[in-house]
Amino acid sequence: MPLTALDIYKVLPKTNCGECGVPTCLAFAMSLATKKAAIDACPYATDDAKATLAGAAAPPIRLVSIGPEAQCIVMGNETVLFRHEETFYHPTAIAVRIRTDRSPEELKAEFERVQAMVFDRVGQYVRVEMVALEDVDGDPGRFAAAAALADGMGLALMLMSDAPAVIESALAGISAHRPLLYAATADNWEAMAALAKARACPLVVRGKDLDELADLTRRIAALGVTDLVLDSGARGLGATLSDLTQIRRLALRRQFRPLGYPAMAFVTAQDPIDQVTEGTAYLCKYAGLVVTDGLQDWQALAMLTARQNIYTDPQKPIQIEPGVRAIGKPDASSPVLITTNFSLTYFTVEADVEASHTAAWALIVDTEGQSVLTAWAADKFTAETIAKALAASDLADRVTHRKAVLPGGVATLSGKLEELSGWEIMVGPRESAGMTMFMRNRWRPSEVAPTS
Repeated sequence: MPLTALDIYKVLPKTNCGECGVPTCLAFAMSLATKKAAIDACPYATDDAKATLAGAAAPPIRLVSIGPEAQCIVMGNETVLFRHEETFYHPTAIAVRIRTDRSPEELKAEFERVQAMVFDRVGQYVRVEMVALEDVDGDPGRFAAAAALADGMGLALMLMSDAPAVIESALAGISAHRPLLYAATADNWEAMAALAKARACPLVVRGKDLDELADLTRRIAALGVTDLVLDSGARGLGATLSDLTQIRRLALRRQFRPLGYPAMAFVTAQDPIDQVTEGTAYLCKYAGLVVTDGLQDWQALAMLTARQNIYTDPQKPIQIEPGVRAIGKPDASSPVLITTNFSLTYFTVEADVEASHTAAWALIVDTEGQSVLTAWAADKFTAETIAKALAASDLADRVTHRKAVLPGGVATLSGKLEELSGWEIMVGPRESAGMTMFMRNRWRPSEVAPTS
């Protein structure tokens, strides 16, 4: 059980000096109990007190890093069960499982396919991060060659074999890139732990159930191997979700250290749609790593989109830099479109303007990432803020007209905006999907009078 504030208070010096940043030792104890402070902030804490509280100060789920520095994957250190309580910080890694019983040419083609699974979505690049390389014939030479090939392409790796000797054969040249070793079991845990410790690599621990898993992690941690990832052994959607949820609850609510590590899950469904559904369920609750077979681009994009939504801070929408952006190749007679810096709003507008085969200048107003109507209701998208953004921009030098298009949903701002800005304000469509019709019927560059 976690230490309470009173438990912590008993080992503090009780000087109430305030040098830790809070006025009393009891207040400091409360901060320690809620993980909002570290014992090092107390200048008078004894070594015994620091030792006693070191475990209590550790995060409930250990932070584990995997892969080369240029593509480091970080998982764990989550602090809440539900996203609305705070946020989820370390997005679930997705790995494609690839068997080694293929020719080098086939393996290279598979690695290149995974490497190319990178997508631009609302201004952010999302990608599949890992390859789970599976030993199927116990051939150390074949396994080592496949691992070296994947590592040479810059891919983060999970090396899958129950034989420590096979995994060791692959580590000779790539251990510095911290591949994830899979897996320590009740039959091989001592050898796998020794290998992980010698090579300073993270290790998956697999049990037949949560009791065996907790027992194995205790033993392995006692040997000094603490960068662990948990595989409960469950397969199938219901059983895996149940174990993932129990692991998370025990780690966060009970501070149960033997299960205080990131967990992983395997997608076992065969139907392509079911694979996406199962993988997405694990993204939600609560896998730090999801391994799946034969992932296609459309499946990867669906899962990555879900992950991007889940791991976006619910209190901080995805936003882009305010200012002026060119859509297409606008010129001095191109329209000026006013919008907000909520990413989904801007990229929707951009796509619809491109679909209309019209180039335009976009004036992006800083609304702290809120959409048009939300920002208007919150007094962040007003005639004053738009006029200020227009004046601060260099649009007056970029275009020969003084016309700007306001989103139709906030048409009520047009009159005051004209007065404040000196620009003629045209009311555009309520939805950007109407941009093609608007450009065709309302915006005629040849009729836009140049400024004198």
